[in-house]
Amino acid sequence: MGLKGVDLLQPEEYEVPRRYGLICTMGYAGGGDIGKALNRTENHAAIEEGFRKNIPLAAKAGVPNVITFSGNRAGMSDEDGAKNAIAGLNRVKKIAEDYGITICLELLNSKRDHHDYMCDHTAWGVSVVHEVNSPNVKLLYDIYHMQIMEGDLVATIRENLQWIGHFHTGGVPGRHELDGTQEVQWDGVMRAIADAGFKGYVAHEFVPTGDPMTSLRKAVDLCDV
Repeated sequence: MGLKGVDLLQPEEYEVPRRYGLICTMGYAGGGDIGKALNRTENHAAIEEGFRKNIPLAAKAGVPNVITFSGNRAGMSDEDGAKNAIAGLNRVKKIAEDYGITICLELLNSKRDHHDYMCDHTAWGVSVVHEVNSPNVKLLYDIYHMQIMEGDLVATIRENLQWIGHFHTGGVPGRHELDGTQEVQWDGVMRAIADAGFKGYVAHEFVPTGDPMTSLRKAVDLCDV
């Protein structure tokens, strides 16, 4: 199909794709959980420990990106959460810089799938990574999630591409196939990403309703611009 890698593997799985001429394009590395991560200082030590252990393994396996999360609000203001997330990322950014790995903070929707998640708008995520100011700390822009929260995909991607390190796809609504039943014009979004000069990876992260390989091939063809 022309695919280059596989996303979201655990450290013990990092080396597996090499057997098939692929890489792990985005790895888990102890960067917290969706509901419990950077926006609370009490989580920072564990995140740092995870990254110190796993980022060297990622570098050895050729994994370019590792994932992290904001955590849920749970009554915390977005302003305080941003300050804490900035502090947490400042604490670990040198690890990423030293090993040439990009830490990606994921944007998720809080409307349907991850209620109360803090990093649910591009502007909040950009404010955090802009303040951290490291070429090795960026956003994971999940197109599915941001279509639900914001729409305005093409303009937002163009305006903020310097802060984006990785993309995920998924049909809206339902996170199913990228096809004519969905509201995102995927070839147009992909063309905008390519035309803006993005050099990273776009990973297909959808739940197929039919044969998975058939659905994946169609998604690959649709997004090959």
